Amino acid sequence: MAKVLKTIIPLFDRVLVQRFAAEKVTKGGIHVPEKALGKVLNATVVAVGKGLKQKDGTHVPVSVQVGDKVLLPEYGGTKVELEDKEYFLFKEADILAKLE
Repeated sequence: MAKVLKTIIPLFDRVLVQRFAAEKVTKGGIHVPEKALGKVLNATVVAVGKGLKQKDGTHVPVSVQVGDKVLLPEYGGTKVELEDKEYFLFKEADILAKLE
């Protein structure tokens, strides 16, 4: 994860996230085929931008921090592949919720 932070630094109110891995086995032990797996909407924040810049030059900070768990929309984001891992860039406004 540390190499990604040095490689990609989101600008403005953009947030770089890594989606959770899809559950391939249910709690009851049933194996789910890959075609039946839905899109994972939960992710971990990997990097954040400084925030939006106001007309007076101040920045409005992003409301999520590195390490936060977030809920993403089903569609959207820009896919980025680094070192055989998938990451996604979202605008802060596109993130639906912070998970605790």
